[in-house]
Amino acid sequence: MKQQTFSDIEYSNRRKKTKREEFLDAMDEMIPWDYWVNLICPYYPSGKRGRPPKNIEAMLRMYLMQNWFNLSDAGIEDAIYDSYAMRCFMHLDFFTEQVPDATTLLHFRHLIEENRIGEKIFADVKARLEKAGLMMHGGTIVDATIISAPSSTKNKEGRRDPEMHQTKKGNQWYHGMKVHSGVDAGSGYVHTITGTSANVHDIDETAKLIRKDDEVAYGDSGYSGADKREEIRNDEHLSKIEFRTNKRPSGIKVPDSYKGIKWDKQIEKRKSSTRCKVEHPFLIVKKQFGYAKVVYRGIAKNMNRFHILFASANLVMCARAGRSRDFCMA
Repeated sequence: MKQQTFSDIEYSNRRKKTKREEFLDAMDEMIPWDYWVNLICPYYPSGKRGRPPKNIEAMLRMYLMQNWFNLSDAGIEDAIYDSYAMRCFMHLDFFTEQVPDATTLLHFRHLIEENRIGEKIFADVKARLEKAGLMMHGGTIVDATIISAPSSTKNKEGRRDPEMHQTKKGNQWYHGMKVHSGVDAGSGYVHTITGTSANVHDIDETAKLIRKDDEVAYGDSGYSGADKREEIRNDEHLSKIEFRTNKRPSGIKVPDSYKGIKWDKQIEKRKSSTRCKVEHPFLIVKKQFGYAKVVYRGIAKNMNRFHILFASANLVMCARAGRSRDFCMA
């Protein structure tokens, strides 16, 4: 057991834990650190030449907190020095070591992005949820959200990110990218995500979001006619999927003055009550993790971060449901 410092003893007498500390404790308990470290180990510097590298787990913990709190490389370094909860999550003892600097974290982040470690972490969380029996099969909810990108051309190249494009939603124009997600209809956990520029229609990614054993797919009115798409109609499995998409308000012909049971509206309400589960992971990523606007140039770099964030969102939902123990035992 690690020997307590005077700071640890003092903080142990507090009346309550902060929400940040509770969140970090929950993540620390659920994340399979040894397995995730082994995912990175083959690509990490061996230390046989040059300066000895920092511990992989310490760098991973720092990188994850950077994603969870939406901080820059220098920002997360300062935050760890400033926050007792973050220092405890890092398992740092300032008597023996210091916080890795921003440049070290930058190189580690590039290593994660180049070797697509984010996808492997997302796949591991999904596999553990399935093994624990927490993720069901048979139905998928599909949806997409727009992530804004800077539209200014006041930069070194004098132009916008070429991979980001404009799209119109309602009466407003947006510039950025889209994240498309496939969510398990039973549990609400995310099982698939893809990224495109914002001008790609939601329905174009539908086939990539449906699992091989799905029988039903839910979506909003933007997915109307998905079953008529060539890639779905010509696929042996996808052509058998029952698409339960919401109708547009103009498609419901029952007038408000009708006194009987409005079956059309009741059916649409049932569809919406299932489909609403897809919004919860987006809420966690955009509001709790604060990633409502892209940080990097290019879709690939941002998608690496989204794989980390949606994997973390699954862990957050699992912890809130009180199923952390089941996940850890998987």
